[in-house]
Amino acid sequence: MSKWPLAVAVAVITSACATLRGLTFQDPQIELREIEVVGVGLTGGTLNLAFDVYNPNDYRIRSTRMEVGIDLEGRHFGDALLERPLDLSPTNHSRVVLPVAYAVTGRVSLDTPLGDKAVALTGKGNVPLAKLLK
Repeated sequence: MSKWPLAVAVAVITSACATLRGLTFQDPQIELREIEVVGVGLTGGTLNLAFDVYNPNDYRIRSTRMEVGIDLEGRHFGDALLERPLDLSPTNHSRVVLPVAYAVTGRVSLDTPLGDKAVALTGKGNVPLAKLLK
């Protein structure tokens, strides 16, 4: 039996390990670019958070989960969660759009033929997941 295939396998593994040793990891740069108001109603609204994600590494990376909380005027407004993998190309920018979970409460004052009326409004839910654009 020839020792040649074993020698080739060892050389390939050694080369792969040497290549991996030379790699370093840099954190991706994630910047909120816009908050898009998709719809507004009496019981809530539809918002999408659009992020620019830059992968500074020379290799492709994948996310497994992205969690974002958003505060407006110092108060917690909502949460966004993406559990779908994102494929981030080497040294490239990607646009990532996340939905925002929301809940609203308030009152509406109405002028009716029967006099002034106050109606409570409430709503909660999740914004539909938008497409991930690259």
